[in-house]
Amino acid sequence: MKQILITGENSYVGNAFDTWLSNNPDLYSIDKVSMRDRSWKKKDFSPYDVVVHVAGIAHVSTDPDMEEKYYRVNRDLTIEVAEKAKADGVKQFIFLSSLIVYGENITNNGIIDMYTTPAPSNFYGDSKLQAENQIKSLNEDSFKVVILRPPMIYGKGSKGNYPKLAKAARKLPVFPNIDNQRSMLHIDNLCEFMKLMIDNQESGMFFPQNKEYVNTSEMVCIISEIHNKKIKLVKLFNPILILMQKKVGLVNKVFGNMVYEKSMSRYKEDYQIRDFRESIKLTER
Repeated sequence: MKQILITGENSYVGNAFDTWLSNNPDLYSIDKVSMRDRSWKKKDFSPYDVVVHVAGIAHVSTDPDMEEKYYRVNRDLTIEVAEKAKADGVKQFIFLSSLIVYGENITNNGIIDMYTTPAPSNFYGDSKLQAENQIKSLNEDSFKVVILRPPMIYGKGSKGNYPKLAKAARKLPVFPNIDNQRSMLHIDNLCEFMKLMIDNQESGMFFPQNKEYVNTSEMVCIISEIHNKKIKLVKLFNPILILMQKKVGLVNKVFGNMVYEKSMSRYKEDYQIRDFRESIKLTER
């Protein structure tokens, strides 16, 4: 049986992963630890085979007063936890980073490939990237470091841009008809991928995503359909939105192109167990 410690008692991903592994109680034993104060430093990590570090600040802020907190939580805390895990004899450390390390100004029509250099454009992305760079050096045969750079994670109860779009799909009579592509990752696909990382004792950098790219306008239509609503797609606002993409970060996140080249996300076992339409139904049910 694998003994697993998840950091972050109230983490969306952590709680979902706990539930996911609980389907196999004979294979996995899961504990969670709060990182909101320094009491975690007194906890003995030695009974655990794996530490899954998902605690962190997951929203983007441009408030300069938040800068110190981002680096303290997303970078410094990650490094401390990884170093303690290694010192206590844990065999594997899984760190949830983010596609955000690539920034927002992706060339090549928004396609990220293995040659794309990370270029964070905010505290969130830079703090995650600095944490990655530090914990990589801890990797060795007796302490395997896994770094995941998922795109936008969504699912029942998720936060961020997805619930805002879902609300728009339920309320608005019209929505922009934009031909874009985004990489996204349903929470079940992420949980299955993390489970495989543990089962196969992996180390390295990974880029999990859904099997299909997502078109924002199509996604809004599917959400609307699930709720028995009708929404009309119009191109009237397209010229304005295209101009705004270069200046307004939120518009670019919603309507711009940003995808992982699909070969980056392939794995030797299937983790993409939810197709896109099914994942939306599970999220909106």
